Amino acid sequence: MAKGDTDREVRGGVARVFRLLLFAFVAVAGIGVWVYFTAWQTLRPGEAAVILRLGEFDRIRTQEGFFVHLPYPIETREVLNVGASQRREFGSVDASEGVAFTESIMQTGDQNIVQVEFVVQYRIGNPFLYRYRGNAVDKLLRDGAQAAMREVVGRNTIDGVLSERRGVVAAEAADQLQAIMDRYETGLLIENVELQEVQPPAAVREAFDDVIAANQDRNRQINEAEGYANEILPRARAQAGEIAAEAAAYRDAKIAQARGDAERFLAIVAEYDKAPEITRTRLYLETMERVLPKVNKVIVEPGAATVLPYLPLPGGGTASAPAAPAPGVAR
Repeated sequence: MAKGDTDREVRGGVARVFRLLLFAFVAVAGIGVWVYFTAWQTLRPGEAAVILRLGEFDRIRTQEGFFVHLPYPIETREVLNVGASQRREFGSVDASEGVAFTESIMQTGDQNIVQVEFVVQYRIGNPFLYRYRGNAVDKLLRDGAQAAMREVVGRNTIDGVLSERRGVVAAEAADQLQAIMDRYETGLLIENVELQEVQPPAAVREAFDDVIAANQDRNRQINEAEGYANEILPRARAQAGEIAAEAAAYRDAKIAQARGDAERFLAIVAEYDKAPEITRTRLYLETMERVLPKVNKVIVEPGAATVLPYLPLPGGGTASAPAAPAPGVAR
């Protein structure tokens, strides 16, 4: 074999090896690009990925960060923002008179008409249902919100919707709307329903404003009366307790005094039984002392011509007086 033929064969072999290496590099690079764009994904906060395997639902990933799944067409993914809260407004009561709004005109349970403006706050609760099961989700949300609010308003009176049960109406409407969304598998999660404005139609708005003002005045007066009662009642209870305590003390004092008087009387009776004459004379003299406290008194012995020597007299010293037929007092 000639030297030139050998060189050509060598160069041909090198070319074939280079083409093989180039093909392998391109294949690996293609596979890498294919895997990178179809199997690698990074979820940001609030995002969720719905993963399908061969076109059938397999799982939902909600953990944020980098993850890998099987490449296309084995597995496919759909990334949705499930953390963001969205809102939809219904009706408007600020428009000019005579304009009817089908979203806001409703009938109450007592056959009155009200104009209700409300807001629905929601987010995606189930990404798979929202993406693959729900059909015309926005329309379902619009119609379901109106249906739920009309049903709840229809169970309440106009006074309840306007003032007394606003919070209850909003909460019941949210529960009713969530039930509708679950029934139609929309995947939406209703976070809140808030009543913005609730007013009667313009033709009777002034009369209803008067009624609301009267109710507010009534509530204000009730609150003032309750405040006054809360201020007066404790004071009255304290005074009643003080009077009751004073009465109890007075009762105890009188009972004690009566018992003392009774015991004293019994003691006197006992002494009287021992010496009736002496006790009687003593009681007579003590009574005269109490009856005539500031009068100069002279006490004489019945049938005697001298003053009793053993009694000190307020006038100072002793005095003599003519005998008296009976005990007596002379000035």
